[in-house]
Amino acid sequence: MASSFGHLFRITTWGESHGGGVGVVVDGCPPRLALTEADIQPELDRRRPGQSSIVTPRRESDTVQILSGTFEGRTLGTPICLWVRNEDARPEAYTEMASKFRPSHADYTYQAKYGIRNWQGGGRSSARETIGRVAAGAIARKILHERFGVEVLAYVSQVQRLKVSIDPDKVKRADVERNIVRCPHQPMAERMIRLIERVRRAGDSVGGIVEGVARGVPPGWGEPVFDRLEADLAKAMLSLPAARGFDYGSGFSSVLMTGTEHNDALRARGGRVFTKTNRSGGIQGGISNGETIYFRVAFKPVATVMHEQETVDAQFRNTTLKGRGRHDPCVLPRAVPIVEAMTALVLVDHAMRQQAQCGG
Repeated sequence: MASSFGHLFRITTWGESHGGGVGVVVDGCPPRLALTEADIQPELDRRRPGQSSIVTPRRESDTVQILSGTFEGRTLGTPICLWVRNEDARPEAYTEMASKFRPSHADYTYQAKYGIRNWQGGGRSSARETIGRVAAGAIARKILHERFGVEVLAYVSQVQRLKVSIDPDKVKRADVERNIVRCPHQPMAERMIRLIERVRRAGDSVGGIVEGVARGVPPGWGEPVFDRLEADLAKAMLSLPAARGFDYGSGFSSVLMTGTEHNDALRARGGRVFTKTNRSGGIQGGISNGETIYFRVAFKPVATVMHEQETVDAQFRNTTLKGRGRHDPCVLPRAVPIVEAMTALVLVDHAMRQQAQCGG
């Protein structure tokens, strides 16, 4: 099973949703970086369940422990192992799923591939696997901020049909964290929260869009062919549970423009090159151009709903199944720190590749 991501800054996540715990091994972190659990825990707190009325009520502190790779509060340059114990696992809620496949989950496909599956919460297919990504992303974010001056953030811009247009250059993290849905536009956030609460009471779910932003990325990060910066960001985002689409810059709206309308004119100032517009989303030819990088990730409605649905059992007999257990009615609020983490992981890896290849 492929559970690793990255090249020079490489992570490998491990653990199952209802096992003893989940975690990550980070390989390639530079030595002498100041690092303790206090640098990682705030990001896990933003991702953890039970933090508000519009997310799953599963009660987990998601307390991280650093098991290796540091000494006296600094990284050694050796693999860093991070562990989070599962404290509120309730596998009994999934007993019926031992013999029935949940619609639109990975139950059937996982069984078809491996011939065995952990039916307790989905095992490795559970979004709980993303704890390792967020923990590793906190380290990547720290490197980006301290060594390169790069800022990474994400926010909810749409829940179902409720959407708001926001200038990615003006969004502040404080505004994102001001409400439980993590939309920086407060009036729209209140409407989004009411929608999610209404859908939750109905036993259903909704999806939407998370927008990601990276500011301060210097020109030159990325590759021109297969490992294009936008391609690696797309792979990172589409590897997330429930992710259904990715676009960056002008995205799909670019098909409505002519080349003259879409091109970002170049200007020089103070020995640097700037673009008058940023329809390229900070990336041209697979390489960062020094402008703000921004993109969007579409997330589908959560597959588990509290309504009876048609499915099949392990013997391929037609049957029905009603959702049980504790689930998010909308993944978006908790997806924000996960999108940020994956962005940071892609960028720090390309920063190191740029240093290794070009010395800067």
